Amino acid sequence: MISIEGLSVAFGGNTLFDNITYVINKKDRIALVGKNGAGKSTMLKIIAGLQAPTSGNVNMPKDLTVGYLPQQMNLSDTRTVMEEAEQAFSHIFELQSRIERMNTELSERTDYESEYYQELIERVSNANEQLALIGASNYQAEIEKTLIGLGFTREDFGRDTSEFSGGWRMRIELAKLLLQRPDVLLLDEPTNHLDIASKEILEEALNSYTGTVFYVSHDRYFINQTATRILDLTNQAIVNYIGDYDYYLEKNCLLYTSPSPRDR
Repeated sequence: MISIEGLSVAFGGNTLFDNITYVINKKDRIALVGKNGAGKSTMLKIIAGLQAPTSGNVNMPKDLTVGYLPQQMNLSDTRTVMEEAEQAFSHIFELQSRIERMNTELSERTDYESEYYQELIERVSNANEQLALIGASNYQAEIEKTLIGLGFTREDFGRDTSEFSGGWRMRIELAKLLLQRPDVLLLDEPTNHLDIASKEILEEALNSYTGTVFYVSHDRYFINQTATRILDLTNQAIVNYIGDYDYYLEKNCLLYTSPSPRDR
């Protein structure tokens, strides 16, 4: 699904990783591990299209959608929890505005028999069909279900995002990503600032997610609960392990003596 080919990144003579090649498959649950400074966050940004590598390519289908959750939240403190979550459906609001503009134009025109007027009617009809197809009438219920699933109460919906701690703000951003339903979720240290209950909610959300999940984490228990594949970014290279974190630890100790045929 996503092919990383010959990826290299260097800053000022310092090489983070060199000539890395691997594949992210459909419905993979991958944890990217490695020491601090190995380039894990950089790897996610490159796949998300937010940073260019020094060399190499990231190849993916043109219609593939990717959602990225950075370590630092970029929420607007001028919105409520509900208003921020609604940003996931900005495409619906844009389509609704376009339909309103076309309907206004229809009401103001008098050239009912003209070719342009008929074309305008057809465009309005097509836009309304598209609106129905993407479930515009159900988005409010989807938002409420997702926010409640991530631990929010209905009383929280009208509160400003600025009132919430880092862990809760992360949940708001995660809710937006889940509502957008991207094919691939890229998460950078999603358990930072989370208590045990919050981690359990996140684990459940990721395990029920139908797309691909690729994340960076240092949380061994979280990785064991959510990952089925480990990519170890060490010494400027990637080593692949098919299994959870315990399997990775076991095989990592034997890496230079008797690597498993399942690995690499």
